[in-house]
Amino acid sequence: MRKNIKITATAASAAAALALGLSACGTSSDPAAKSETGANADTSKALVVAASPTPHADILNFVKENLAKKEGLNLEVKEFTDYVLPNTATQSGQVDANFFQHKPYLDDFNAKQKTTIVPVVDVHLEPLGLYSKTVKDLKDIKAGQTIAVPNDTTNGGRALQLLAENDLITLKDGVGTSAKLSDITDKKGLEFKELEAATVPRALGDVDAAVINGNYAIEAELKPGKDSLALEKAEGNPYANFLAVKDGNEKDPRVEKLAKLLNSDEVKKFIEDTYQGAIVPAFGAPAKS
Repeated sequence: MRKNIKITATAASAAAALALGLSACGTSSDPAAKSETGANADTSKALVVAASPTPHADILNFVKENLAKKEGLNLEVKEFTDYVLPNTATQSGQVDANFFQHKPYLDDFNAKQKTTIVPVVDVHLEPLGLYSKTVKDLKDIKAGQTIAVPNDTTNGGRALQLLAENDLITLKDGVGTSAKLSDITDKKGLEFKELEAATVPRALGDVDAAVINGNYAIEAELKPGKDSLALEKAEGNPYANFLAVKDGNEKDPRVEKLAKLLNSDEVKKFIEDTYQGAIVPAFGAPAKS
């Protein structure tokens, strides 16, 4: 039985709002507030980490159950099912850290939300893939069909790049991963449906194909290496997922312990053995069998 705490989006939103309201009452000159963060954090307290269920929470729970006790780390995992609340909860202090995102997404989020979340250590990469319940081969995607893509800025652009790399669309030169639907110069007769990333797998039966994030593909029992029509290449990919904290908390001894464990040989082997290429380590050489 998994002992980590699951939290609904509604409950998390209310809790995050309350925590944010409380934190707004304090100031940077408050000694009590300083004692709870950064290098001065109370190491006897649990380190609470917000995470997407798969694979992030699974990896954290592997650390919790197999590695944390030996390092003297009390780890608590809270599962979130969206891409907003983990950052707002980290910013407000409701949780100490989060593990669910990549750098392009975080940069965009910080700029839009005025948050100050920073990466600590890369852990893994989740290749984005194109999936379909009706189309069996990439060449069978035809004009008039509809493809669902994530609607957030970074994953949406990343999805369009995947489609362009596989000659399904043509994009303006130089748009990179910030590409938007308006940057498509040739749709080749295709239609597009933008959805929140977590809901894309559920819409797979309503569209001809969909670009799905690796973690959500796994939750939907899709096997990226086997089921995808097209899959991102891991080599040189900038979308490594990492442990993140509010700026200033990187030197929290508990955070440093977790960062070390997340980059351990044991975690590397767990990722390779468990996900069989659907999720790949973003640190070091392949683990030995």
